[in-house]
This record gives sequence, structure tokens and C-alpha cells, in this order.
Amino acid sequence: MVRRSCLLAALGLVLLVPPAGAADYMRDQVVVRYAPDAAAARTTPAAGARTRVVKIRDGRSVAEKAAQLRRRSDVLSATPNYIARASVIPNDPGNGNVPGGWQALQWNFAGPFGVNAPAAWDNLARVGRPGGAGVTVAVLDTGVAYSDRGRFTRSPDLRGNRFAHGYDFVDRDRFPNDLNGHGTHVASTIAESIDNGIGVTGLAFGAKIMPVRVLDRYGEGDSASISKGIRFATRRRVQIINLSFEFDGAIRAGQIPDILDALRFARRKGVLVIGASGNAAARSVAYPARAHDVLSVGATTEHGCLADYSNNGPTLDLSAPGGGPDAPLDGDPNCHPLDPSGRGIVQMTFKPSSGAFGLPGNYSGTSMAAPHVSGAAALVIASGVLGPRPSPAAVETRLKATARDLGVPGPDNRYGAGLIDAAAATAPAP
Repeated sequence: MVRRSCLLAALGLVLLVPPAGAADYMRDQVVVRYAPDAAAARTTPAAGARTRVVKIRDGRSVAEKAAQLRRRSDVLSATPNYIARASVIPNDPGNGNVPGGWQALQWNFAGPFGVNAPAAWDNLARVGRPGGAGVTVAVLDTGVAYSDRGRFTRSPDLRGNRFAHGYDFVDRDRFPNDLNGHGTHVASTIAESIDNGIGVTGLAFGAKIMPVRVLDRYGEGDSASISKGIRFATRRRVQIINLSFEFDGAIRAGQIPDILDALRFARRKGVLVIGASGNAAARSVAYPARAHDVLSVGATTEHGCLADYSNNGPTLDLSAPGGGPDAPLDGDPNCHPLDPSGRGIVQMTFKPSSGAFGLPGNYSGTSMAAPHVSGAAALVIASGVLGPRPSPAAVETRLKATARDLGVPGPDNRYGAGLIDAAAATAPAP
């Protein structure tokens, strides 16, 4: 989870976060992984560990219950059901009414330190797969404004046949509608429509989105729901999963074994999982992006500098536009922390208080950076430059090899392999 309370000015709510180093969790739940049943394994060789959420009903603490369960011979692990939070660092709200069309507004796509979207779109048009057509990206988040149903309204810039059937693991139904706006913003960066006279553009505007709700209206989600969401999307054969949220920096691998199992499952099934590095300005990437099976993404600013909130470190893979203020990095000519902050990432979303859609200018964070990489990955897969069914490792290698170097020459702990370049990644071999 983020390390400090975040005032979401545009959304009208406050996230109250425990002090640094205190990981939060569901106070009445333990996530238990049971060893595979021997009889089931003989009849179903693929049967693996079973994960269940055990409710505490006898007045014990989570620690006591987990310790009791770990003593059982059929239990592989028993941990608290830790909570992750959306990786968004808001600044002052803006109305997004910038004259000059999408190019003036979306510096992250077409600016000097954007992802070179127009040239990438040309590459995809030449091979008849405009905007990443044929690729499905699962967005595990607060839901997406994907339908007109009751009090819910579909985003005016996500119309047409844009969605694969998803699921709501918060309310446990088939309707993963967004109650926050964060998930809609993330999905719009990946696949918002173009050429419709509305709003701005999405990087992989031809791709489909599978909305999977694992975070609630406050942008919080527990590890059990997240692991189920990863497995759900994987079994439905998406090519990419976007995770724009983070656990508290105190969380370690041994505390979220259910999520790590789900991530390994996704990797084995050929799904590329992309995660936000986190917003604590830490020198280590937060989980789940820190996991070996996740492509971790840090945030850069409009000036091409590391964003001052972005987690970094040796496990950071790539960087992408996240917006906001520059980090105070001595010797980096792109970093000007004393100058006015760069702009945030503008996409179509809504205010939960009113349900009104618009183009807020106050979204910045590694949550916003990760979907740039998911969109670029969708374009790479659709482009065919790596063949018809590239592996996650091949796509990851391509994105890193074609990234724009920032900071000191070569890969480094601040920017990973560099700033994502969608055009270079989708360019055919000479």
C-alpha cells in the first residue's frame, strides 16, 4: 500500500493508510494454501495447491489462527489476507480542457518524452492490425465503466465492441463496474477509442479490455481476490494482465504466496503480467510488481525524469510516463525538481461523486505508467514482429531492447531498461 494518506481531490475521498512499515490486512481472514490431494493428483495431474480464505469465528487473532493452521500437515502456508491499494498520486485537480486536440494534451503519447504512439500506430496499420486488434488485455483494478446498466454508465470513449466478459471479485458477480474511476482511467490509457470526436486516444485502441474488479470503491483489494482475478483472466486466455496497484513496502514474498502462485500460473500459460512499481519513492519495487513473473514499471515525468514518487531499484524493468514532479537526481539533465511539476496523465474517466465523465488532469503515478507498457505490449503482439504467438519472455525482451535509454548509459536502477518506445518495439526488421 502507499506509505502516506492520499487526498484524491478530484474524487472527493481520503485514503487513510497505516504508518510506514505497517502492512494492512483483513482482520478476520487467513489465506490458506493446502497441499494437493493425492487422489485428485492421480486423476488430474495438473491439480496443484488449493487456496482458500478461512474466516476467523472463534475470537482469535489473525496471527494465532495462521499459526494454528500452519501446524497442520496438509497446509503449505497460512498468511493474513493482505490489502493492496491503487498506485495513484494525485495533484491539484484540472478540467482537462486543453486547446489543440489530443496531441497538445497527451504529452505521454506524442511529446518529447512520450512513448512515440503515432509512429507505432503507423506500424500496426501497415500490417492490418490497427491499434493492436486481436489482443485482449485484462485490467485488474477497481472495475471499468464498460456498460450501461442501472446506475452505471459506459464511458463515452469506450464504445463499440471493446470488452471481453470479466468478473467482479469484490461483489462476487458478473458485473465488474467501476465505482472509483481509477480502473476506467487505466483501461482508457490502454484502449480508449480514436477518431470519434470524443476525448483523447488510447495507445492500443484496437485491443479488447477484460474488466476484472479486484479493488473496491476506495481502491483497496485483498490478496485472495487479486490471486483469483489473475487466475480468472489467465484461464480465459488473455495475452496481457495489467496490475496498477501495490502492496505496502513491508510486504514480502512469503506473505502473499497465493498471488505468487497465480503469477507463476499466468506465466506458464503464456500471459504477460505488467505491474506498477509503487509510489513510495523507495529504492525497491513493491509487490506484486517485484515478483519474478511480473514486468515492473516505474514512472517518468513530462521532462523525462524519474518521477519523485516512483519506486525504483535493481528489480525495476522499464519506465513509462506517469506524470507529476521530477525527482531530485544530481547529474541528470532531464531532472528539474525546483521547476513547476510536469503534467499528469489525461484519460477519460468519471467522478464517483457525480458520475460525470471528463478529462481530469490530476492523475499521476506508477498506476498510470503501467498501462502504457500494457498497451505497447499489445501492439507488439499484434504487429507480428515476434511471430504469431510470442512468449511473455520474448515480448518483455523486445520492449526492453527497444526502450529509450535515460539516466546513466545502459540499464540502471532508476529507469530499468529505459523509457518504453512503442514505435521502436513494433518496427519491422530492416
